[in-house]
Amino acid sequence: MARILPKFLYFCVIVFTFLSALMIIDSLRECSEEELTATRELLSKYTDQLQYVKNENKMLLKKQKSHNPDGLVKSNGWVPYLPIIYIITPTNIRAEQKADLTRMSHTLKLVNNIHWIVVEDSENKSSMVSRLLERSGLNYTHLNVLTPPQFKMASKDPNWLKPRGVLQRNAGLDWLRNQKRFLAEQGVLYFADDDNTYSLDIFQEMRYTQKVSVWPVGLVGYLRYERPVVKNRKVVGWFTAWKPDRPFAMDMAGFAVNVQLVHKYPEAKFSNEVQRGYQESTFLTGLKLTLDDLEPRANMCTEVLVWHTRTEKSSMKNEDKLMKKYGKATNPKIEV
Repeated sequence: MARILPKFLYFCVIVFTFLSALMIIDSLRECSEEELTATRELLSKYTDQLQYVKNENKMLLKKQKSHNPDGLVKSNGWVPYLPIIYIITPTNIRAEQKADLTRMSHTLKLVNNIHWIVVEDSENKSSMVSRLLERSGLNYTHLNVLTPPQFKMASKDPNWLKPRGVLQRNAGLDWLRNQKRFLAEQGVLYFADDDNTYSLDIFQEMRYTQKVSVWPVGLVGYLRYERPVVKNRKVVGWFTAWKPDRPFAMDMAGFAVNVQLVHKYPEAKFSNEVQRGYQESTFLTGLKLTLDDLEPRANMCTEVLVWHTRTEKSSMKNEDKLMKKYGKATNPKIEV
């Protein structure tokens, strides 16, 4: 709102000045010398007012940059005193990457006070992701860390064989913990994969998390949903088909953590060395949490507001056919 107001005033002054000028021009033919002098003074006054609005706008932009050292100003406004949602999203190079990130960015643009931490699984930051983030208008941080070959899945491996995004989430955690200027701010941390689907309501549910808030996740674990079991407004267990005895038997998309807790326990991270399905439990246990600390959201965990959707892997078999038949396929310079 603070950004919009000076621009609105600027626009009003310009329109008013233009209309006044038209009226003045129309009356110039019959003006006396005194009237001409008064007119010049009036125009000078409007010019001074216009310059004042311009200066105020410049000062406001300068002030915003001082509060955002990275020079990142959110397109849909920043609401004072509203807790910030920090979203860590691991991403990897694949044919569908830009499509997934584009869809997710358009969702986040509808949410106030978002800081998107995108971490590429690569040796270098890609120009595609850099451009996408810059054009998104979101507050963002762009990081990268390469997963060692021994921890990477082969193209034909089942998606559950090895954990994904471990080092990328840890890189996001390290960045957040190193931002000392955030220590005094209210905020919440959420791990959001780029191919999931998010209701806007889920961000409102998590925004005022005291320790850790939890909710159901749809289309996960070969079930319609998995969810925390709630009795008397307290989480007492887990509805899941696979290892419900895990300390925190839920999906990565099913919880958010208060940022102050992340700073308090800097050793809490994810690991490539833990057994399958224990990434969430490893991190939350590292924050010294128990079931009693969990805050059930989404109508006491009875509403699904996030879905563990997976973008179908695109088949490119016709690329080879075109190459064999015509000696060329689709133009590699056209970014997809």
